[in-house]
Amino acid sequence: MSLLSVVLPSYNEEQNISNTVSVLSGLLEGAGIDYELVFISDGSRDNTYQEIQKAAKENPRIKGAEFSRNFGKEASIFAGLQIALGDAVVVMDCDLQHPPEVILQMWKLWQEGYEVVEGIKSSRGKEGLAHKLSAGLFYRIMSGLIKIDMNASSDFKLLDRKVVDVLTALPERNTFFRALSFWAGFRATSVKYEVQERKFGTSRWSTWSLMKYAIRNVTSFSTLPLQLVTVMGVVSILFSIILAIQTLVRFLTGTAVEGFTTVILLVLIIGGFIMISLGIIGHYIARIYEEVKGRPKFIISKATDNVQGNVTGAWNQNR
Repeated sequence: MSLLSVVLPSYNEEQNISNTVSVLSGLLEGAGIDYELVFISDGSRDNTYQEIQKAAKENPRIKGAEFSRNFGKEASIFAGLQIALGDAVVVMDCDLQHPPEVILQMWKLWQEGYEVVEGIKSSRGKEGLAHKLSAGLFYRIMSGLIKIDMNASSDFKLLDRKVVDVLTALPERNTFFRALSFWAGFRATSVKYEVQERKFGTSRWSTWSLMKYAIRNVTSFSTLPLQLVTVMGVVSILFSIILAIQTLVRFLTGTAVEGFTTVILLVLIIGGFIMISLGIIGHYIARIYEEVKGRPKFIISKATDNVQGNVTGAWNQNR
């Protein structure tokens, strides 16, 4: 019988753990699906891991681990993928804003032979206007940069075991799971869902954190911003030529304006392009620096007894 793993990144979600376990267990057991729930506490400051331990003692199908500190959602997802033993693996939010019943649709499509089933948002739920606008801008930018339609994409998806093995074998430290599942290829399809309201707690994503998330993922997945540096250089040169011709014509016709307005304007424009270019290059140098150091994506400090492998330091699979 095929095993379904559900990976649930969790950050300060102590109020949601019990409810999530109850809802998912009831759903999957009712559908006759053999399953395991894999919770990853991303350095939570509350009792998230204690709630995971409690659930694991009550149900052997529940397993979990805790990071030594906060490493971010991307690290949590990949830790869960490494721990998961399922023939198919679903990644979803611990707060159940990803509707659990869609898992059954994904499972059915997987049984039909699809190896990647993407969850596509038909609506964003009751988010604030500022958050909707910033999220929309983020996905439009990402779609343009990586040439993949990210406007309605999410981390909610099902992956076949072969896809999971491909992604966890990638040596890179800076990962963007949402885009990597597109990049990996394989036979893919999608299902639509509506974002649900959180039963407990509030979203941890602010406009500022979304901006940082966008910059990090753009520079880790696409080299297009580096090409923009060249474009800005060309624009700067063309603008300089136009201003030079204009200045020369006015000088020859005796209508040149005294002062340094043109010079100051030119210096400011070129200076702005240079600073933006240095900033873009700096982000890529930072990504290179992080990759060269070769540090692990995450460090697991604790794990439930039913997690296989060595978790005393950086995770090492030992199956």
